[in-house]
Parts: sequence; C-alpha cells; structure tokens
Amino acid sequence: MGATASPERERREGARPSRRGRGEADRRRPRHRGVPPTRPRGHGRARDQSRGADRVTRITVTVNGAREETAVEAHESLLTTLRERLGLPGSKNACEQGECGSCSVLLDDVLVCACLVLAASADGREVRTVESLADGSALDPIQRAFVETGAVQCGFCTPGLVVATHALLRENPEPSLAEIREALSGNLCRCTGYGQIVEAVQRAAKTMYLHGLDDE
Repeated sequence: MGATASPERERREGARPSRRGRGEADRRRPRHRGVPPTRPRGHGRARDQSRGADRVTRITVTVNGAREETAVEAHESLLTTLRERLGLPGSKNACEQGECGSCSVLLDDVLVCACLVLAASADGREVRTVESLADGSALDPIQRAFVETGAVQCGFCTPGLVVATHALLRENPEPSLAEIREALSGNLCRCTGYGQIVEAVQRAAKTMYLHGLDDE
C-alpha cells in the first residue's frame, strides 16, 4: 500500500493557488489597466484571410509613430507581434499571464501588458514601446536615471519598469513615494529589490521637473 500524505502536507499543497486562469485583464495589478476599448473603424478594420482557429488577419497599427501593416494569427498576442514580426524585442516575454509587467507597453496611451492583448485588437490603434523613448544613442531622463542609480542588474524587467514610469510621470510629474510604489506594483524585479528603482523614478521626476521636460 502506498504511503498516505500527512494532513499537514495535504494542507500545504491544498493552499497553493492554481495558476490556471491567472492573468485575465480584471486581475491585472493596480497600475496596469484593462485593455482600452477598440476604436470604431471603417477601412482600417482587420481583414480575415481564412477561417478557423488558425485564421490569419492583416492589421494596420501605428507603432512608435510608424505605420505598420502585418499578418497576425487569431490567437497571437500583441507581444508576439511586436517581438517576432516587427523586430521590437524591448518588451520582454516572461510570464505570459500579465503578472510580471515585463511586457508593458502603451496602447492608445494606456499602460497594458502586451501579453494579454490580442494583436488583432490593436488594428487601427497606436502602440508605444520602450524603443520609442531614447533619441538615437541618447537615453531619455527615465532611462538615464535607472542607469545612474544602479537600478538595473540583469535588465530583463527594466524595459517594463521604464515604460510604467513613463506612464506615471506623464500623468503625475511629482509623485509621492506611495504613488511611485503603487504605480510600479504591477512590475516584478527579482534582482535589485525596489529601493534603487524607486530612487530612479524620483530622480527622473526631479530632472524632468527642473528642466521642464515633457518626455513625449
């Protein structure tokens, strides 16, 4: 007869939350919002090229100011499209459940996790990724602050944190410590802890305020 698990082990294992179904838009962490509703479209509407679960759709989306047209699969995420079809690897593929914030982008100026957005739903809309922030080789104030404060170690989570900071400072140029922590609560870092990251946001906010930078 096989060994019977102890009540304590059963209790511990039973307490583990299932990861199945995590990452839906309504469970997104505080700063990351639900996907904004699609805009009414006419000629820009996504066009199906075939039927069935694997149908391919052509979409037109403005990415970092450039108009892009590409084919996407019905189940394809915006993250996959950005990385694999449009050659923009800055948004990182980590959890694919909207839990870590590494794939944060702006969709119609709303901070979202690209892994939770269907690429087809971005047809006719505007996307801004971390690649849009630097001016050539010149870092923007947020990126520079992350470097200067030592807020970057492995760097995997950094693009999402930078985009989330950008979204915060556009709406709130002088955030409090609590507001910074709240804004970054949807972005996970497993290397540095958050002290230097918060310091980077404070430094970027001060720099942008003193120099009147809009970070657009």
